[in-house]
Amino acid sequence: MSERLSDLAERKEQALHAGSDRSIDRQHSKGKMLARERIEFLLDPGSFHELDMLARHRAHDSGLLERPYTDGVVTGWGTIHGRKVFLFSQDFTVFGGALGEVFAEKIHKVMDLAIKVGAPLIGLNDGAGARIQEGPVSLASYGGIFHRNVQASGVIPQISVILGPCAGGAVYSPAMTDFIFMVKEHSHMFITGPEVVKTVTGEEVTLEELGGAMSHASKSGVATFVGDTEQIVLDEVRYLLSFLPSNNLEVPPAITPSDDPHRETPELRDLMPASPNIPYDMKSVIGAVMDDADYVEYFPHWAGSITCGFARLDGHPVGIVGNQPMVLAGVLDINSAEKAARFVRTCDAFNIPLITFVDVPGFLPGVDQEYGGIIRHGAKLLYAYCEATVPRIQVITRKAYGGAYVVMNSKSIGADLAFAWPSAELAVMGPQGAVEIVYRKELAAAEDPVAKRAELVEEYTERFCNPYVAAERGFVDDVIDPAHTRIKLIAGLELLRSKREELPKRKHGNVPL
Repeated sequence: MSERLSDLAERKEQALHAGSDRSIDRQHSKGKMLARERIEFLLDPGSFHELDMLARHRAHDSGLLERPYTDGVVTGWGTIHGRKVFLFSQDFTVFGGALGEVFAEKIHKVMDLAIKVGAPLIGLNDGAGARIQEGPVSLASYGGIFHRNVQASGVIPQISVILGPCAGGAVYSPAMTDFIFMVKEHSHMFITGPEVVKTVTGEEVTLEELGGAMSHASKSGVATFVGDTEQIVLDEVRYLLSFLPSNNLEVPPAITPSDDPHRETPELRDLMPASPNIPYDMKSVIGAVMDDADYVEYFPHWAGSITCGFARLDGHPVGIVGNQPMVLAGVLDINSAEKAARFVRTCDAFNIPLITFVDVPGFLPGVDQEYGGIIRHGAKLLYAYCEATVPRIQVITRKAYGGAYVVMNSKSIGADLAFAWPSAELAVMGPQGAVEIVYRKELAAAEDPVAKRAELVEEYTERFCNPYVAAERGFVDDVIDPAHTRIKLIAGLELLRSKREELPKRKHGNVPL
């Protein structure tokens, strides 16, 4: 037995050092960690249990003479904050992290286990795509990953961490997961690289411009979160998981709150500018209301006219959606509607209550928006809210105009509770536009159209730009002192903790994609 144990130890030692010294040095010289170093940094100390450590490729006829253990990916399970997670970590020092049949089988196995057990799946991506030597086998193996991504969607949280190259068909697995993290200047995602782009279209673009972290975080809406270093990104992954349940049958993990649930927010009384045309920062409202002003923003660099993210109220995780008056006056456009719709559906899938702060003047007008499909994209957000069965609370801080107000989790589309500040303006449109339409003849006949317009605007504002008409009809449940916003939200969530709602039996709805 001792000889066999020695043989086992030797094989495992080879697996632990599967990459060559040269490839390891090259990885470190780029400021990148090795696959196992990333796992060690991410997981709780000593919690990792490896699977398929001694797996090797069997593509004997492909010209791959070396058969290193692990086959270029490390898989297994461990814990983060004491909670079970499954993960795979691609090893760029072995075959450049390229995916072959055995490599994919290892990922298939760990994905299947994660779904069966009901625990989050984290993919640490740093690979060269499909293994060319294994041809169509590699492509079919990707298909197996994609299929499992869809089976796991809405069942367990899936997190993709891009720590190097991720190109071609390999990008579609991360694209179907719930969150994508990237590292500035080290992570790159693209369907076709700069050389192919130049050959086909004549466009000259750098690798960073085409597929870098900030490009995907600010332009394409692919990268959810971006960090300066791998260590920062992996710490952010750990923190994000503290807001998420392990699966769709569990509630999000609550913590003992350090912030007083009865704390008032008097600073919000003075936040609102005197003029409705002057912006303010909706994140100031969120920071004042949430526990310890802690807010993990979702897609912070993209679609800035809406802000989404995770926070806690009385120790319980909540999802926040809020119009941001600091960017385009908080209008809904193509990108902001799509960003918020995806966030709402993510929260609903994982039982995270939704708080919606409303200050929306409408949808962004323009030919580009109409031709780009603002109707279809706006319908995504409407659909997401209508479909959501988690506790849903609306707070109207200022403007709530037209169809955009209805889309922003209004009472009429299923909000459980709707509150408004005294500064709220619920109307079909703003005073200026309404007066131009409703009083067109009076303005045309007036001796002094400017003075008449000002008089009518003031009258319209007094009669309609307030929350009380809506309160009389029950479209808002209460008009509240802004200082009581936190207290009201905590009480409302406590009330709704036992909410149960069933959707009609069907295969699935037809989202306006």
